[in-house]
Amino acid sequence: MIVIGIDTGGTFTDFIFQHGTQRKLYKCPSTPSNPAEAILDGLRHIAAPGGKTIVHGSTVATNAILERKGVKTALVTNRGFEDVIEIGRQNRTRLYDLKYRREPHIVPKSLRFGVSGRVGCNGEIHEAFDESGARETARRILGENAESVAVCFLFSFANPDHERTMKRILEDSGLSVSASHEILSEFREYERTSTTVINAYVSPRMKKYISHLVDSMEPKDRLRIMQSNGGAISAETAMAESVRTILSGPAGGAVGAFEIGKIAGHHRLITFDMGGTSTDVSLIDGGLSLTTESKISDYPVKVPMVDIHTVGAGGGSIARPDVGGSLKVGPESAGADPGPICYGTGRDITVTDADLYLGRLVPERFLGGNMRLHPERLNPYFEAMAKTLGLTPVELAQGVLDVANTNMEKAIRVISVERGYDPAEFTLFSFGGAGAMHAAFLARLLNIPKVLVPQHPGILSAMGMLMADVVKDYSQTVMIHEKDTDQEDLVQQFRALEERGFADLLEEGVQQEHMLMERYLDMRYKGQSYEILIPFDQDYIDRFQELHENKYGYRNPNKDVEIVNVRLRARGVPDKPEFRPSDFAGETPPSEAFLGERDVVFDLENVKAKIFSRENLQPGNFVPGPAIVAEYSSTVVIPPFAQGRVDPYGNLLLKIG
Repeated sequence: MIVIGIDTGGTFTDFIFQHGTQRKLYKCPSTPSNPAEAILDGLRHIAAPGGKTIVHGSTVATNAILERKGVKTALVTNRGFEDVIEIGRQNRTRLYDLKYRREPHIVPKSLRFGVSGRVGCNGEIHEAFDESGARETARRILGENAESVAVCFLFSFANPDHERTMKRILEDSGLSVSASHEILSEFREYERTSTTVINAYVSPRMKKYISHLVDSMEPKDRLRIMQSNGGAISAETAMAESVRTILSGPAGGAVGAFEIGKIAGHHRLITFDMGGTSTDVSLIDGGLSLTTESKISDYPVKVPMVDIHTVGAGGGSIARPDVGGSLKVGPESAGADPGPICYGTGRDITVTDADLYLGRLVPERFLGGNMRLHPERLNPYFEAMAKTLGLTPVELAQGVLDVANTNMEKAIRVISVERGYDPAEFTLFSFGGAGAMHAAFLARLLNIPKVLVPQHPGILSAMGMLMADVVKDYSQTVMIHEKDTDQEDLVQQFRALEERGFADLLEEGVQQEHMLMERYLDMRYKGQSYEILIPFDQDYIDRFQELHENKYGYRNPNKDVEIVNVRLRARGVPDKPEFRPSDFAGETPPSEAFLGERDVVFDLENVKAKIFSRENLQPGNFVPGPAIVAEYSSTVVIPPFAQGRVDPYGNLLLKIG
């Protein structure tokens, strides 16, 4: 079967084509005005007609929220609770900013509606649902020209009857509806409402985008969309539950890093994905780290996501003086259009321009020679800004890279040092089009001893999509005291979720023998506000005590324990690309791997660096710094303080210091 992974980034759209052992790569500039254009052009370039499975990481849902370009959305909830979505937790993200004002909510007050009816905390009906009032509410929503509606009633996770009735009435009126018991069947009213509202806000946009892709593909093609949780889902599910695709692309990169790192024997990784617009980092300690406490644009989103931290630092990040005269890099990006200065039309200095100015990019090898760079355009811009800042052009270029590296160093410290992990105990797994040019410098800043650069690092997120399972996540709030239940009772709590998971995976095209059901519990000490995710097995109590001590520094075996939610992860495991080791070919690279030398600036000193072709390096080859290793999807910079060696799987392992 032909399988294609596609990752849409802010600057480039990446493709990987897999057919048996045959593999092809392709990168083309993204089309921000309509991301589908780059995808369809790329498919025509890389794939012959015929049936194929396409797994796509989409930024449509993310951009709709960040740019506030979702559809006009209404909220229906219990009468008297219309403003829960705006009251929230009353947190102030900038505590000492006396002028701080929250952005207007994406659902304005005029589009929040209350309907009479009340379900109690145990699912009992306290007040009958007002169907005539619900129909009047539907008419008012139509009168406001809303396109989508979020429905979130109190305790609908315990009894969704009122939500089902409201959803039916709204759908009969021709409206797109997201109901909270289908999106997130858990307690915490604000987070559940916020997640449902986000889904309602972006799903029509996603439906339009995916429908356009499907209509433009071959009749036998199957499209899957990458989720934020590291698994893929069908296009139909993604259109209905678009909130699950918000970290679609970065999740693909984390999956690819985890799988390739595991194959190469590296189980503790800090992933470093530097693209054209942003940098995504994640910590992998034996497995993908998941969270249900994410936010996007200050809106809580409580569906499971790979725990990824993002900063606005990429190859296209713009450098300029700030109001105090200091150099600032990002978060604004030149993107794909106009792009960096060296792409031919840009006018703002970017990180990519600084790398090229210092000799760390080989212009004639960029994208395998398929995209021309314009180093001759750089001098006037660097000289003008350097004069403004009182620097030489070389000092300015070095400063741009130093500031960008510091921004990315801070991001890695957030997911490691600030959570009690020592980066020195991990391997930095570098990918993304720009990552390998900066990875060695970041490793030195963080005292990380090793950097792993996989083959084709610039398209690893697309590769991760080929390696992703089909995943469906389910949850249910149960609120059980541990002393009031036992193993068998908890098994019964999973039965209904497993039935849904089995049926949904069948609809996703997964055969029964390829299905796995993974059970988890959200647990806490009685009186605590937040839970810890625990795999459910015979030792789940001991696992909770151990993980609580790891996370918070103490355990209390005498304190009552609550099981708040049961969670099920239904996985369908497809055939995946195979990676086989090759025999060592000796330390000396073959002559065809050596491309010459060039002047490169490191720490403001001009040195001669050897240039190698990544495609011609063999397992066991030793590449001491300073060196530049060029390949189609990326460039690896090996500074004087580092040395590289190719492992049996073709990964380039850098030793720092």
